[in-house]
Amino acid sequence: MNSITGLMLAGAVLTGSVMLTGCGGSGSSDLYKDATQPVEKRVENLLSQMTLDEKIGQLNQRSMWGGDDALAIFSEEISKGNIGSLLNVPDAVYADSMQRVAIERSRLGIPVLISRDVIHGYKTIFPIPLGQAATFDTAVVEKGARIAAVEASSDGIRWTFAPMIDIARDPRWGRIAEGCGEDVYLTSRMSRAMVKGFQGDDLTSSTSMAACAKHFVGYGASESGRDYNSTFIPERLLRNVYLPPFEEACKAGCLTYMSSFNDNDGVPASGNKFVLTDILRGEWGFNGFVVSDWASVGEMVNHGFCADRKEAAMKGFNAGVDMEMESGTYIAHMKELLDEGKVSQADIDRSVANILRVKFMLGLFENPYITTPQDVKYSDEHLAAAKEAAVKSAILLKNDNETLPLSSGVKRILLTGPLADARHDQMGTWVFDGEKEKTVTLLDALRNEYGGDINIIYEPALGYSRDKNEAGIARAVNAVRGVDAVIAVVGEESILSGEAHCLADLNLVGAQGKLIEALSHTGKPLVTVVMAGRPLTIKKQVDESDAVLYSFHPGTMGGPALADLIFGKESPSGKTPVTFPLAVGQVPIYYSKNAGSRPANGTETLLNDIPQEGGQTSLGNTSYWLDAGFGPLFPFGYGLSYGQFDYSDIAIDKDTYSKGDCIKATATLTNSGKHKATEVAQLYIRDHAGSVTRPVKELKGFERVTLSPGESTTVTFNLPVSELAFYGSDMAKKVEPGDFTLWIGGNSDCKLSTPFKVAN
Repeated sequence: MNSITGLMLAGAVLTGSVMLTGCGGSGSSDLYKDATQPVEKRVENLLSQMTLDEKIGQLNQRSMWGGDDALAIFSEEISKGNIGSLLNVPDAVYADSMQRVAIERSRLGIPVLISRDVIHGYKTIFPIPLGQAATFDTAVVEKGARIAAVEASSDGIRWTFAPMIDIARDPRWGRIAEGCGEDVYLTSRMSRAMVKGFQGDDLTSSTSMAACAKHFVGYGASESGRDYNSTFIPERLLRNVYLPPFEEACKAGCLTYMSSFNDNDGVPASGNKFVLTDILRGEWGFNGFVVSDWASVGEMVNHGFCADRKEAAMKGFNAGVDMEMESGTYIAHMKELLDEGKVSQADIDRSVANILRVKFMLGLFENPYITTPQDVKYSDEHLAAAKEAAVKSAILLKNDNETLPLSSGVKRILLTGPLADARHDQMGTWVFDGEKEKTVTLLDALRNEYGGDINIIYEPALGYSRDKNEAGIARAVNAVRGVDAVIAVVGEESILSGEAHCLADLNLVGAQGKLIEALSHTGKPLVTVVMAGRPLTIKKQVDESDAVLYSFHPGTMGGPALADLIFGKESPSGKTPVTFPLAVGQVPIYYSKNAGSRPANGTETLLNDIPQEGGQTSLGNTSYWLDAGFGPLFPFGYGLSYGQFDYSDIAIDKDTYSKGDCIKATATLTNSGKHKATEVAQLYIRDHAGSVTRPVKELKGFERVTLSPGESTTVTFNLPVSELAFYGSDMAKKVEPGDFTLWIGGNSDCKLSTPFKVAN
């Protein structure tokens, strides 16, 4: 038979529990089918009955394509036990039909694990992960992952390749969009939230989806911001900066990890036993399984780390990659490697056990088929949550003369720019399943919610973000006549960020800069909204605008969220999860840098002030850029609101702490503005002298606080001294005694501080 229906033994998608039919008989051979037995006993029992071919099949993940030929080919391979996991299964009917083959036609009835890149929503698309990190709200992020899991599981998807928790300090790297930015603490908090959201409270629930922490490890430090490139991260930096979010995922119970594409110090991640086995399993006690990134095992030949695909299979497997995604070196060479003694039977059994363990933990043996109803997609609850996330992710970068929110006196608006009505691009990168027809754009929202009271003139000016045809700019400028305000929506199309979408130039593309410049000369209040997948170098556009809202691609409900922010139904509360550079030449630029031997003090001579034939040492001899000055366009943790937040009266409960103590730090936060608003209060510390140099500031806490005009509150942080630990000169993680400074404020450039000591 060559149709979906023909392949389904009962002629329709069946739901609910099933009885496995593999071996037949009763007694100990059926123990793995007994859900009352402990998982490890079930794993051991099933493993003991598997042939070598069936074991190697579990290590093999394949990407599925549509069509009758695919159904026949994949059904045959699954029935033989040659596939452990499928990704990119086209839809729910395909998913259940493939699962039925695995359960009812394979010898042992081992279910396949169906997977998909569900990164920031499945059908209901949330802001890109970088935007979700800008919320500084773990509850919102956890809810977004939970909704993604509920919707994806309705199509049989029980494993996602998220969260991406690479620390990324180079916005040229396209995949910065897919992560949580530059900070270790923020990314670690978001890591836990996303794992909890995807996996839920009950792994055996039909709506639970196994999380996959990626890319393990260091991929965000890719040289020159290019995908698939090399990194050089010394072990101390690896442990202090790049590993902590992954360790937090492990503590949260993340079921799987993905090895990354990069080689670090000459060793490709998919062949790096030190991180995949020694650290992940040996130090952290991880008992799930590791999957390679797409074909990354075979690509170790490209790296020059392996002579051929057979050697790649050997090195990848022995390093600790349990399941190979798509390149097929395991299925082709594992038997031969075993015969030659280059891999061991014990290691094969261990990797297969890791994979089976996850399948048992997910309840796939009892409930392999889809039980989540289809109508969960785009439910009112899901759309409301997506809108909340989009509201909280938007960052107000500038608001001169209280341009925003637009007042009730505004009766005529010009809406312009290539992203004002860009249904596809508003969803952002890594969206395989979102439907642009469901996207609500800013144009939609303004017309639907405010069109009865306000005359909204729409002139896009440019067809898309890269459009260089300037003819439409004149039309937009002409349309300004008689309007009370201009809203220009610019930025990046979704295709310009994400995997393999790296840039060398971070300026606005196309003629967008000329559009903003032309609008700025009209004299009308100009609100610039930027939708993008990364921080862009937009100083000129910020200077030319009266107000700037930055919205990392906000997803399905981005339009209503932005409309509510522009008209003051909501107050912006997002904060920059990554430093915004003034110029691309500053990259990498991040707040938690080391001081260096001669830090700049702000009094140095800049490029245009240098006297002709000035002396060699006349410019200050400190660490800064002659042409860009001393810092970024916007620091990490920055974001304005419609309130005015003031910090005062910082205090700690004592001056000196022991290593087992908890620091209680407080400050008074006051909203002295005119609007009710939410502030993200942030706690930073500095260790002034250590066995190795320490960052000038490190985020160690944050809290969202909502205050009415004139209201004050005490913000309290409890920071265990143990969280001041780091890997020092002896490569042991511990708290070192000495002098510290603690700050509380609204961004990483905050000034309100107090000193404290940690005793021996």
